[in-house]
Amino acid sequence: MAFPQQLERVAKLIEARLDELLPREAAPSGHARLIEAMRYAVLGGGKRLRPYLLMEAARLFGVAEAAALDAGVALECVHGYSLVHDDLPAMDDDKVRRGRPAAHIAFGEATAILAGDALLTLAFETLSRPSVHEDAAVRVELIALLAGAAGAHGMAGGQALDLAAEGQNVSAMEVSRMQAMKTGALFAFACDAGAVLGEADTVAREALAAYAAAFGQAFQLADDLLDAEGDAAAMGKEAAKDVRRGKATLVALLGIDAARVRLAALVDDAEAALAPFGEKAATLKEAARFIARRED
Repeated sequence: MAFPQQLERVAKLIEARLDELLPREAAPSGHARLIEAMRYAVLGGGKRLRPYLLMEAARLFGVAEAAALDAGVALECVHGYSLVHDDLPAMDDDKVRRGRPAAHIAFGEATAILAGDALLTLAFETLSRPSVHEDAAVRVELIALLAGAAGAHGMAGGQALDLAAEGQNVSAMEVSRMQAMKTGALFAFACDAGAVLGEADTVAREALAAYAAAFGQAFQLADDLLDAEGDAAAMGKEAAKDVRRGKATLVALLGIDAARVRLAALVDDAEAALAPFGEKAATLKEAARFIARRED
């Protein structure tokens, strides 16, 4: 099966499980609207790349796909929450997400904020369930790792640095640090969580950490190139917004040609990090190539 089809198959599994966790239920109107906003935010779109990486990393250590599913769903809840909050006027002020109105446009800012909050907490509720792993110590480790990836030293901290850098002169090193926190932290969690589920040793976890670091940088660089050159209709979101807002990006600092050279080098780094796993990691290598050539 070709990689895009593999990704789509896993996306359908994640979508179905999210649908189960967010049922439509009889409830007071305000609560029902919150559930609707949560469903709107996480269902019906997205490649589910982060849970895909988690499930593939787990597979390296013999963990069945079904056994890694709920951990992947928890990760996607955090990702969904982050998109809802990032789109808010106080943050990145994006009105379109995945080809349709952003959650705060569709439901209002207050409900969108609550939907993001509820998705974030649902992630940790999900990770606490025995369906994630029979060993409570493993579940606690996953909860701690995801909290770190999402918090002040991870995604939230990276967003703070991103906002502070708008219109400022920042170095490539500073941009890389910010992006490693804002974007890379969830990719790092995805790969490490798969290893934790598989009870991998330190050497294997370090190899996956190196892969995730290069992968996360490559993903963000490809995203910034798409913003600079891509078509808004194809991407399902506004294009060229980074320049208009004075966003700190490596594309702005390096130029498009140099950014493409760097992107290719990062993909090579990601592939090289997987050498200890041999052919078992072929799909993870293809994932790195896929993000470099994506068009949306």
